[in-house]
Amino acid sequence: MKKLTYILFAFITVSFAQAQNDEPISLGLMLENYKYPFPVSTKEFDIQGQKLTMAYMDVQPEKPNGKTIMLLHGKNFCGAYWEQTATDLSKEGYRVIIPDQIGFGKSSKPTNIQYTFQLLAQNTKAILDDLKITKLTVLGHSMGGMVATRFSLMYPNMVEKLVLENPIGLEDWKLWVPYQSVDNWYAGELRQDYESLKNYQIVSYYHNTWMYEYNKWLNIPAGWTMNKDIYLNIAKNAALTYDMVFTQPVCYEFQNLKMPVLLIIGQLDRTALGKAKAPAEVQSKLGNYPVLGRQTAKKIPNAKLVEIDGVGHLPHIEEYKLFIKPLKEFLKG
Repeated sequence: MKKLTYILFAFITVSFAQAQNDEPISLGLMLENYKYPFPVSTKEFDIQGQKLTMAYMDVQPEKPNGKTIMLLHGKNFCGAYWEQTATDLSKEGYRVIIPDQIGFGKSSKPTNIQYTFQLLAQNTKAILDDLKITKLTVLGHSMGGMVATRFSLMYPNMVEKLVLENPIGLEDWKLWVPYQSVDNWYAGELRQDYESLKNYQIVSYYHNTWMYEYNKWLNIPAGWTMNKDIYLNIAKNAALTYDMVFTQPVCYEFQNLKMPVLLIIGQLDRTALGKAKAPAEVQSKLGNYPVLGRQTAKKIPNAKLVEIDGVGHLPHIEEYKLFIKPLKEFLKG
């Protein structure tokens, strides 16, 4: 009987995971009907006169090594895409903290808030304070790299090591790309659907390739577009956070990072916010990650650069083994 129960549970689990990989389904504002890989906790905040909820996962290892690592998601993602990374690091003894920033994933989606990287860093620290975590490694991907950099600049005594995986913000797009208002960003987001989101990911993340496994991370933003009532909130949040990313570069402060830093850079990445609006002669120069990675490594006093050939914006999704090996070596070094 126990064996039969286990088989049924495994079948249901696999079937659910398979479903999340197939066609998108309409999703709730805080992903109420989307299952995360680990138990989700929440913290309540009073921010700019609003009661907001921030979700996070706290993955406890069976055999702790006394170390903690925090994984920070990118702009078009949530904490769930760190599942494999968190599982492997937990097996190595690390406690793994995975927040969903306000405006993302299972956290609140306010539509009238001033987003700053300082605010996101403060919220994140408040969760760590609740968990009594005073020392840790911080890993940020894409926009999460900007959050991780700001966090490390604000709380340098907490951050033992910093890892930046294809972070955006390695250049200041304002120097070449015309500014667009939040209203313009919002109008663009309201036009999004499954096909437009997939085309964007194919071009921007996966260098004009696509694999079945990528559907899982496309289906979250695509699922939101299917719920017209809540998608107004999602689109407004996306517009507000685009404005934050565009107007608050961190690239001028890399030289102030004091901790050891690992840069993991997929060499086919060409991500640059608003690139299509830049002058034609400039577009090809924006988002050149091979160049940006080397320039950034030179700015940071104690940096190690790992370049991954044949990989785009998401090394930990596209070529996991090439991502996790240098990460584990850096953590143990």
